Amino acid sequence: MQDFNDTIFALSSGGLPAGVGVVRISGPEALDVTNVLVGSLPKPRQAALKTIRTRNGLVIDRGLVLTFPGPASFTGEDSAEIHVHGGKAVVAMLLEELAAFKGCRLAEHGEFSRRALENGKMDLVEVEGLADLIAAETEMQRRLAVEHTAGGLSKLYEDWTDRLTRARALIEAELDFADEDDVPGSVSDLVWADMVKLQSELSEHLAGADFGEIVRDGLKVVIAGAPNAGKSSLMNALARREVAIVTEIAGTTRDVLHIDLNIEGYAVKLYDTAGLRETEEVVEREGIRRALKTAAEADIILSLAEIGTPAQTDFPEFDGKVIRIGTKSDIHPIDDGEHYDLCMSSSTGAGLAELHQLLVSDLLTRSAAFSLALPSRLRHRTLLTDSLEALGRAVTSTSAGLDMRAEFLRQAAHSLGRITGRVDVEDLLDVIFSEFCIGK
Repeated sequence: MQDFNDTIFALSSGGLPAGVGVVRISGPEALDVTNVLVGSLPKPRQAALKTIRTRNGLVIDRGLVLTFPGPASFTGEDSAEIHVHGGKAVVAMLLEELAAFKGCRLAEHGEFSRRALENGKMDLVEVEGLADLIAAETEMQRRLAVEHTAGGLSKLYEDWTDRLTRARALIEAELDFADEDDVPGSVSDLVWADMVKLQSELSEHLAGADFGEIVRDGLKVVIAGAPNAGKSSLMNALARREVAIVTEIAGTTRDVLHIDLNIEGYAVKLYDTAGLRETEEVVEREGIRRALKTAAEADIILSLAEIGTPAQTDFPEFDGKVIRIGTKSDIHPIDDGEHYDLCMSSSTGAGLAELHQLLVSDLLTRSAAFSLALPSRLRHRTLLTDSLEALGRAVTSTSAGLDMRAEFLRQAAHSLGRITGRVDVEDLLDVIFSEFCIGK
C-alpha cells in the first residue's frame, strides 16, 4: 500500500554496472536527507560536485547533486538526484544508507509518476505517454509517445469535456429558469447544433484508433499459405537470419513463429504459420487451428502460393488486406500478374524490395488521414466509444425530456474525463503504474 507521506528513493538510470548511477529521492524529507548525505545543498536546479557520506562519515562516492524544491519538480514534491559512479557496490551502499533514514523507503513501480499525477503535474494520458516513450523501439512509437506526453491529446479531451459541461449547464439553466428574462428560450437549439458537430469530431478522432494502436503495438502481418509455399523461407529472408526451420518436408512448421521488424520507423510484427491443408494428423491440425486464429487477428495477410497454384484469398473471420504472393520465381516462369500481386524468390532475393515497398505503402496509406494526436490504447478506444454512444443518445433522443438528454451529456463527459483521469479512476491506477520501472 503506497503512503504518500513517505519519502521514496530509487535508482532511476537503468541497469548496473554503468557509467553513471542516478538515484532519485522524492517526498517531505528528500532535501533534509540529501543534506545529511552531502553536507550542504546546492542551489535549486544547479548541479554541484559533492562528497556523499554515510551518517557515520564513511565516504560512499563523489558525485553530482541536484535539488528540486516542490512544487517545481517532476513529482510536485521536494526532490533530489544524486549522480554517482554506476558500480553495483556504490549504488547498493547509497540505497542502503537512504533506507536507514526514518520515513524513507524504496519506491514501488511507477510511484514517482503516480505522485506526479496525484499532485497535478501530469494527467493519465501524459503518464501513459511517458511509459510508451520509455518503451519505444521505433521512430514512430517515439513520436506518438512524445505527442501524448506533450499534453496535446489531453488538451483536446479537456476542450471536448468543457463543451459538454457548458452544454449541460445551458440546458439545465433553460429547465430551471425558463421564465427568467436573462435565459434565452431557444438555448437548446444552439446546444444541439454544437453537440452534432462534437459528435462528428469524436467520430473522426475515434476512426484513428486503429492506426494509433498499430503505431504503438505494431502492424500485425501474417504469412499464410499451403505447406511448402515458402513461408518460412520468406520469414528468414525478411528477418535476415534463420528464425524458422526450412525443409522440403511438408508441415515442418507446426506452431506460430513471431519476430519484430522496424520498417521505415514503424514496428511490424511478422508471424510465420503452419501450412494450411486438410490433415488428420493431430499435432498438425492444432498448428493449422492456431494459424487460422492468428490470421483472423492480422492487419495484413501475405498469402503465399508456389507460382502455378492459386493463392488463398479468403480466411475465416478476416476482413483485412490480403497480398497474394507467388513464390519460387527462381524456378518458375514469372506470372503475368493476374493471379498474384507480387512474385518473388526468397533464395535470390527477387521481389523482397517490392514487398517491403508494399508494406511501407500500406502504412503510409493508413497514416495519411491522421496526425499523431491519436488514441493508442484499448482503454482510450473503449472510453471514447462510450462517450460517443452517450453523446449519440443525447443528440438523437429528441422525444426524451431535456433532463434525460442532459444526463446523457453527463455520461459522455464522464467517459472523456476517465481518459485523462479527471474523474475517479482509482481502480485503473495500480494496473497502469505497475508497467513502469522502479525509478520512474
